[in-house]
Amino acid sequence: MMKTTLFLIFSAVFLFPFYTNAQKKDNLALAASILADKRLDTVQANALKLLDGFSAGTSYDEVWIRDFNTFIKGSLKVQPKEKVKNMLLMFFKIQGADGNIVVEHTKAQGGYQYIYSDLLPGWAAHKNTVETDQESSLVQAVKKYIAVTNDKSILTEIIGGKTVLKHIEDAFQYIRKERWSKQYGLVTGATTIDWGDVQPETGWGVAINDKTKMAIDIYDNAMFVMAINDFLAMKPEHYKTTENWAKIAADIKTNVRKHLWMKDTQKYKPHIYLNGSPFSAAFNEDEILYTGGSVCAILAGFNTSKEVAEINRQMVAAASNEKHATIGITVYPPYPVAEFPNMKAYLYQNAGDWTWFGGRMIGALMNYGKVMESYTELLPMINRTIAHKGFYEWYDVQTGAPKGSGNFRGEAGVLYDAIALLKQWAAKEKSFSSTVK
Repeated sequence: MMKTTLFLIFSAVFLFPFYTNAQKKDNLALAASILADKRLDTVQANALKLLDGFSAGTSYDEVWIRDFNTFIKGSLKVQPKEKVKNMLLMFFKIQGADGNIVVEHTKAQGGYQYIYSDLLPGWAAHKNTVETDQESSLVQAVKKYIAVTNDKSILTEIIGGKTVLKHIEDAFQYIRKERWSKQYGLVTGATTIDWGDVQPETGWGVAINDKTKMAIDIYDNAMFVMAINDFLAMKPEHYKTTENWAKIAADIKTNVRKHLWMKDTQKYKPHIYLNGSPFSAAFNEDEILYTGGSVCAILAGFNTSKEVAEINRQMVAAASNEKHATIGITVYPPYPVAEFPNMKAYLYQNAGDWTWFGGRMIGALMNYGKVMESYTELLPMINRTIAHKGFYEWYDVQTGAPKGSGNFRGEAGVLYDAIALLKQWAAKEKSFSSTVK
């Protein structure tokens, strides 16, 4: 107690004056700029207009959990919480017997092999098997729902004779049993580009087949650790877990640092291959910067502040190589078509520009106090959205043209959240600065 008191006295006498003299003016100016920037208000307002629905966008009739996870906070601003809650529960109602979570649920019929459940009559779903982020995305979305609504009753909802808490642990166990490398102690998945959902081999790219090369990447592991941390934060104190999830998350972080973090180049290794690489021996994949997975790694707490600054520098540098790129550029440089026949360079996830992930970097940077960088790097994405009068799935970095689905709710959601974080910081900074004389 005495040490704490002395520290507080020291802070009041020495640190606050230092803050006042060295930072108050700059922080107040930055806060004022953020609060006065009408572009931010415009984008948030437009995002909320779009978030009155749940499908991913105009090209997607389905509700995709990896997308819904990134716009659920905005949805709760304009949608009744019970409606949002029901959309989340639907994923548990069609959960596989082995614990797997589907990528989406829909009333539409298409080219997928659909899954059905007696608990969800009139609906169908499919699982994109090359991904390993569906389970993690759903858990993260539940945590966001609770954070906004404070409605913890969702965790004790009974679905098919089991609580949502038990369904979440079943989802975790699926990853541990079906998408796990005992050799490395890390999550596995099919080879894709960063967070992408298409494998390099020609053919139906979203389903594991006899050509698939299984691998370990940073995105899947960061998403799983974030989900575990969210589960531990929201579960009731008395709830007895089936595993020591805190230790599992800590071990993953240790193994990520050991096997995926490349200390010399200060970035993440794209893949560790488990049954051979799909790429030629002459191709050096380690030269490619994986931006989306790196953002998620920062959000998962895998990196130091100094490393975050270097990752950000590399992302900004990568974007500077293309006329119309932002930090949302998926990877850089892109995979040559000879190595990735299923997706040409600068197309879609192969160095297309996705605000859906670039926008998440804003929160990642702010977690480390890098507010100026956050605001500066967000603005090109804001300006682009305003210029094109809407939210799009991705952008061509060579022409600047919007591509893919229009009314893309993933972009709207991450921009809404990023702006909210900046505004919250600015308001607090303004209030704090006024108390420091």
